[in-house]
Amino acid sequence: MTQTLTTPAAPPAPQGGGAARPRRPASRHPGWTPWLYLAPALVVLAGLLIYPVYQLGLISVLEYTQAQVSGGVPTSFQGLGNYRALFADPQFWQVLGATVVFAALCVVSTLFVGCGLAVLLTRIRALPRLALLVASLGAWATPAITGSTVWMFLFDADFGPVNRLLGLGDFSWTYGRYSAFALVLLEVVWCSFPFVMVTVYAGIRAVPAEVLEAASLDGASQWRIWRSVLAPMLRPILLVVTTQSVIWDFKVFTQIYVMTDGGGIAGQNLVLNVYAYQKAFASSQYSLGAAIGVVMLLILLAVTLAYLRLMRRQGEEL
Repeated sequence: MTQTLTTPAAPPAPQGGGAARPRRPASRHPGWTPWLYLAPALVVLAGLLIYPVYQLGLISVLEYTQAQVSGGVPTSFQGLGNYRALFADPQFWQVLGATVVFAALCVVSTLFVGCGLAVLLTRIRALPRLALLVASLGAWATPAITGSTVWMFLFDADFGPVNRLLGLGDFSWTYGRYSAFALVLLEVVWCSFPFVMVTVYAGIRAVPAEVLEAASLDGASQWRIWRSVLAPMLRPILLVVTTQSVIWDFKVFTQIYVMTDGGGIAGQNLVLNVYAYQKAFASSQYSLGAAIGVVMLLILLAVTLAYLRLMRRQGEEL
């Protein structure tokens, strides 16, 4: 008796002539995987950023002075009362204007020095380039309070070598409002330009050499090469360093506080950060100090959003 072997029938071919695709096991929660990877960073940000900002905003809408801190008087809700009192203070608007002008001058000066030295790094030999990089990174790594103290000694009216070299005698840089701001500006630029210089230098090195050679062969000067060739190609990098410089220089505190002894004579050199410190800790008006902090946060947030919008308009990846 013979047994006939039969082969199983092949599955029907899919309609339309296309090849059958293997099925992948469906994930139950595909959208949760990225959040699981981001969870540790989000927890750290929530503890170090979100909660302090929440507390800052909460204190800004309360009556919170030394009496409330000591527990002698209960805390009361003020709503926007602290902000109305702040905006009605003429000194606030004076300090805000001084802060905007001072930060703008610091940003422009830092970008000018940093970009100029970045171009210089591409034109000098290896040994001078290394010396300039080491000196610049040393200035960048110096703590702000240390650098401010050193600059105060260099420009001291009695023992500073700068006055002797310039023949200024016992001229006090911190006595006048504009001279004090100029001295602080020099120190801020000194400790800030290395970041711009290194970042822009790295961007210049990424530009193809053929592009720069073609511009030189066409007879373009160094300024024309920077304005017409390098600057457009380095626009994303320049936007980044400009935005970060605005954020850093707008919230300068240490240099002003150390070099002008807490804001200068009669508060003539106050900026918003020092003004908030004086309101919160010198005057024990913690709610007003918190309100100033919220105003600064909103201003810097607006600058950051404007930067992101500009990047998106130019088609850059965010």
